[in-house]
Amino acid sequence: MLVSAKEMLTKAKAGKYAVGQFNINNLEWTKSILLTAQELQSPVILGVSEGAGKYMCGYKTIVGMVNGMIEELGITVPVALHLDHGSFEGAKKCIEAGFSSVMFDGSHYPIEENVEKTTELVKLCGEKGISLEAEVGAIGGEEDGVIGKGECADPNECKAIADLGVTMLAAGIGNIHGKYPDNWEGLSFETLDAIQKLTGDMPLVLHGGTGIPADMIKKAISLGVAKINVNTECQLAFADATRKYIEAGKDLQGKGFDPRKLLAPGAEAIKATVKEKMELFGSVGKA
Repeated sequence: MLVSAKEMLTKAKAGKYAVGQFNINNLEWTKSILLTAQELQSPVILGVSEGAGKYMCGYKTIVGMVNGMIEELGITVPVALHLDHGSFEGAKKCIEAGFSSVMFDGSHYPIEENVEKTTELVKLCGEKGISLEAEVGAIGGEEDGVIGKGECADPNECKAIADLGVTMLAAGIGNIHGKYPDNWEGLSFETLDAIQKLTGDMPLVLHGGTGIPADMIKKAISLGVAKINVNTECQLAFADATRKYIEAGKDLQGKGFDPRKLLAPGAEAIKATVKEKMELFGSVGKA
């Protein structure tokens, strides 16, 4: 059964660890993440971008797939199904489809409009017991066509959004989606500290978890980050393992590839990546 991310993130912030959000793109990814979370007894958040939602035949299809897997695989750890970087309309569609958590990314709007739209979603999510993530300060890189330069959020704007009653807050602190360039200046812990002081017990979210050094991850957690998003690293691991399988020329026999065999190495690579991140975030055994 899917759950809101509220309880798991409240526990994570109080316990000084972070819950991983791992984005899903197909059945194999989803299965790998759920099995790893169960093995490690870690709570987990399955992220779905709007692009991935379209690819996987829509939000209702995804809800059905994830609920079915939780039942058939005997998953007992807390699992939240979360819209990642959602638009205002996308968030409402996911609420209706049965997601247990949504993100509304209003960071590209003027703060007044971000507040207005977030306020409406706070009400909708509250009525259904769904957790809501909001964002202030665009995250660097590109996510489904939304491009940010990795600016640092205004702590006072963060407080204005937090005070609306959202469950968690993603704030730009110099983080970037995708691979980090060689000239990346690192996370702004000064900004993060200022945001935490103004937002109190609210769990904070770190996007762009791929490529951030372990010491920075741990410091961010110590300053209130309770949810860390990982996507690119899983994509790279899956693609590399699948490529190596194809290049090895296995399972040809003049009949083409068996997709179950073709995707198996990628699925195993995702398991290894998720396990590494859960151990780094400190969520192992916290279910």
